[in-house]
Amino acid sequence: MGRYLTVAEVADSARQLVSRYPGTGRLRRIGASRAGRPILMLSVGHGPRHVLVVARPHPDEPVGGATALALAEQVARGDRLSPATDPALATWDIILCLDPDGAALSRGIEEATAGPDHTLDHYYRTAYRPVAAEQPEWAPIESRQLPESQALFDVIDELRPFLQCSLHGVEAGGSWVQSTLDLPALAVPFLTSATELGIPVQRGTFDALYWENPGPGIYVLPAPDSTHRLAAGSANIASSTWCAPSRYGGVTAIVEVPMWASDLADDLSPHPEADAVLRDLAALVRDGGRRVTAVLDRARPFLPPAQDSPPRRVLEWMADGLYDLVADSWAPLARQTAGGSRRLTTAQICALDIVARRQPLRAAGLLLRLLKASDDTAAPLLHRELDELFTTWCTDFEKALRLRWVPVRRQVEHQARTVVAAAESALTAVR
Repeated sequence: MGRYLTVAEVADSARQLVSRYPGTGRLRRIGASRAGRPILMLSVGHGPRHVLVVARPHPDEPVGGATALALAEQVARGDRLSPATDPALATWDIILCLDPDGAALSRGIEEATAGPDHTLDHYYRTAYRPVAAEQPEWAPIESRQLPESQALFDVIDELRPFLQCSLHGVEAGGSWVQSTLDLPALAVPFLTSATELGIPVQRGTFDALYWENPGPGIYVLPAPDSTHRLAAGSANIASSTWCAPSRYGGVTAIVEVPMWASDLADDLSPHPEADAVLRDLAALVRDGGRRVTAVLDRARPFLPPAQDSPPRRVLEWMADGLYDLVADSWAPLARQTAGGSRRLTTAQICALDIVARRQPLRAAGLLLRLLKASDDTAAPLLHRELDELFTTWCTDFEKALRLRWVPVRRQVEHQARTVVAAAESALTAVR
């Protein structure tokens, strides 16, 4: 497997699987997106207990489609290598793409990241990530109910899964798992898989710095009332689709795998200048945001209106305080570090470094697309100006984090192994 699969390719492969395993696999429509695109779910096996797998919850994280198919194939074969994948014991219900509208706006990401030349430049020029209120898993936290979110809630209420696995990917860093309950038997197979496949484990992650960390790369969601331990903007996380299986005693595991690996993500050595670096990173995200917003200000008169343009909505959302929100959220950490009450590792600084660099890049990539599509006479000049910044930022990102591409087949294998290990652990941990 040399590249990620498109949404259409995943759906076609699912139909073929149903044909190859008659009576074992079923494909059905569980809902529709805001634009009317079908949300499809592939079910494999007939066991009484259910594993729910959610692929492509974020459109700029394309690995999940291929992982979903790999898991479906394993269960459909009926190899019974694990009780969790025995089709007589468990049914695997796999949502092939939770956000088909977002995926359509990330069309081209599969080809952009294929071939021998794997660069952040190609990725960010095609990637699209919606505003928080338009992300199906996250929208309920923002008090917004999307049809995609409702389709997922309905399936959870129907199936009452003992495990929900959400298939995520991250541009850079290492692999990690976030779960709503501790799964004690997951840590060893997760670490073994990452080691065998040459994927670093993220020993400290930007949105779980204060969470329980029972094993390398394993983070357990705090109780909903522990808001001081949550990332900025996630205080209402109990409303998310991640927490819905808990109504029935189930657990959710969010499985992250990197596109580009950084061995710094796995470095537990104390960072010698953490407080100074935190200040630099806060300045980096603010300055990058300011420079993208300056170009946006000059382009606003001829860009499509936000109500008609999802990329424009993202740009306005980010310009309206998101960069400061990210930078400000690190201020208490910087004070603790400077005061000596907390020491940060190189891995934790690496995680924050990734966030600081990717925020302006996400915005710049979207604005470049809008400028390229515009026929206004001012657009080419603004495009050239922003393109120079964008190219420099991508190069700096790759060098600073010492990034190396993780082959897609390894990303898929590690994510699939982790999901199966989570299911095995949940079988015993969740009753």
